[in-house]
Amino acid sequence: MEKLRHIALSVEDPEAAAQFFEKAFGMTRAGKAMRGIYMTDGVMNVALLNFANETVPGYAGLKDVRGVIHFGMWVDDLEAAEKRITEAGGTYLTGRKETDPNVFYEVKYRMPDGTVFDITENGWKGAVKEVKPAA
Repeated sequence: MEKLRHIALSVEDPEAAAQFFEKAFGMTRAGKAMRGIYMTDGVMNVALLNFANETVPGYAGLKDVRGVIHFGMWVDDLEAAEKRITEAGGTYLTGRKETDPNVFYEVKYRMPDGTVFDITENGWKGAVKEVKPAA
């Protein structure tokens, strides 16, 4: 079953945002992202990203946006998920599956309303797909 395990935030200063997440929510650093820092609560990955003056596919005018820019779903089967997404009205944006299980990848889509999201079979740093409830 697919799981929500990733949220990407556009922030002005990833380091300052990371320190806030550490102090305010007790989150820890999971690693460096291309544009910032990955944080985790042990289940979810939160990417704190600064897009500066970049033009990012699917994100017109993103340099001026702050807050949630996309979410990510950890899927069991990429091809089956892609089929369900397109049948539900989603459209492919960018990215491709990597065959090397040690290589991180995301495939980006748009919901019918334009909201961008990622899917992947290999997850995000600091995220855990299956969570066992406490007994």
